[in-house]
Amino acid sequence: MASNGKQKLKLLYLYQMLDEQTDSTHGLSMAQILQNLEELGISAERKGIYSDLNVLREFGCSINTIQRMPVEYTMDKTGLDLAELTLLVDAVQSSRFLTQRTANRLVKKLSALASVHERKALKRRVHVDGRVKSQSDSVFYNVDTIHEAMRRKRKISFLYYKYDARMRPQIQHGGKPYVQTPVHIVFANGYYYLIGWSDTHEDFVRFRVDRMRLVQVSDERATRNHRIANYAFEDFAYQAFGMYGGKTERVTLRVDPNAMDIVADRFGTDVPVEARPDGGAEVSVTVRKSALFFGWIAGMNGAVTIAGPNTVVEEYRSWLRDLAERS
Repeated sequence: MASNGKQKLKLLYLYQMLDEQTDSTHGLSMAQILQNLEELGISAERKGIYSDLNVLREFGCSINTIQRMPVEYTMDKTGLDLAELTLLVDAVQSSRFLTQRTANRLVKKLSALASVHERKALKRRVHVDGRVKSQSDSVFYNVDTIHEAMRRKRKISFLYYKYDARMRPQIQHGGKPYVQTPVHIVFANGYYYLIGWSDTHEDFVRFRVDRMRLVQVSDERATRNHRIANYAFEDFAYQAFGMYGGKTERVTLRVDPNAMDIVADRFGTDVPVEARPDGGAEVSVTVRKSALFFGWIAGMNGAVTIAGPNTVVEEYRSWLRDLAERS
């Protein structure tokens, strides 16, 4: 590009320079600005840069100075600050449903929103014990297709697989596509789940989104009924364990003092509680009975036990005996 053409781009280069190389603690001196422009083949003078900075201010950019020797010029970011970017980078890197390739690509895009100095702080790795990265990038496209079906009030069709005893993916449902009404997409236990309505079972069904294949919007209109209209995932989230369903039951848990935080994290704090003399409590919660619920109780090693009703206590004991016999 001719020198005259580059002069016309001077203001844009100045904006880019301040956007990429400065932040609240790192600025550029006038000498550095002039040198950077010179390396781009643009000649400039201090007076002209002062005028350009005022133009950027009039445009709405927050141009500030750091009183150092020499004075440095900075531009406030209008997007995410470093703390917010760090939070997002940590969330991306610790997400189980992302492949490593996708996680790296997203982190790179997030880092581009920071200054060159802040990017060093974003070069971090979050270790999550037991993390198993998803092997498929399809989850993004699946989620997008499901949302499209929900907007258009249509059902979706898809294939679904589970792993067999040799850890090989096996298509379910005899190889035939499932056709379901999408109700909700939730993120729980490190994965995306589809909450759908099955006309065949006349009930809600759940599928791991990353295990869905060939997801398509169906021409068939979505089912509508009272249960779908009044579906509340938050209730299910507190009641279910590991996204597994089961019969809803009101139970009383006897909780030791040192386990109250665990119960609060699991069921929330807005539950009926009756304090006990030893500092513990009896907590009334609604759960969906399943092997995972009983397993959670067993894993608490006596810190949380089922106090009632007796029918659930007996089911739990029977589950323990059956488990012991199979061991």
